[in-house]
Amino acid sequence: MINVLVVEDDLKLNKIVCSSLDAHGYRSVGCINASEAFDRMIDIKIDLIISDIMMPEIDGFKLASLVREQNKDIPILFMSARDDISAKQKGFNIGIDDFIVKPFDMEELILRIGALLRRSNIKNEKKLTVGSLIMNADEMTAYFNDKEIPLTIKEFQVLYKLLSNPKIAFTRNQLMDDIWGLETGTTPRSVDVYITSLRDKFSECKDFEIVTVYRLGYKAVLFPANKKLAGNSD
Repeated sequence: MINVLVVEDDLKLNKIVCSSLDAHGYRSVGCINASEAFDRMIDIKIDLIISDIMMPEIDGFKLASLVREQNKDIPILFMSARDDISAKQKGFNIGIDDFIVKPFDMEELILRIGALLRRSNIKNEKKLTVGSLIMNADEMTAYFNDKEIPLTIKEFQVLYKLLSNPKIAFTRNQLMDDIWGLETGTTPRSVDVYITSLRDKFSECKDFEIVTVYRLGYKAVLFPANKKLAGNSD
């Protein structure tokens, strides 16, 4: 499901936008300020950002600028009562993708979101970025510091699943069911072999760590200095 971050300090409007997104098949993530938004972007893979401009402490311009420093591809849509050309120029110069003026028709917002997602190929292209690591699920390739790291299909699938769900612990059985399915000849302990191999292949990568969860299984943890916003252009 596509996650849409809504950053709006007007609680009523925030709820209206989130409800409309949910009703149209998206998963909304509502925040009332930029600080809360950054926290959510660390914990959840965000596919598109909708943001107000006039917010306390960190405004929409600064939010968009900070996002663009770490993620060049995630679509950003400003929704604002400001209808002056200077605000639009500043936003587009920072790197936003669209601008809608309040008050607006909710159906128009949904149409704009769909257009942005189509242009960014989020619905069709499966790419995941974590720091200097870029994984492409269509090509089954992984590049670290622009160098391809050879991975088996199962190694790729295990790593992609863990990095797509940072901080979420998966049992060996869950990983087996999701990746190996009904294949025979393997046991949950086979997961350990793949984890060991992945840790070895990415021993020089300082952007994430595959952590063993005692008596449960494994999870991916992004290092604080490299928690890329949205982390994904999936």
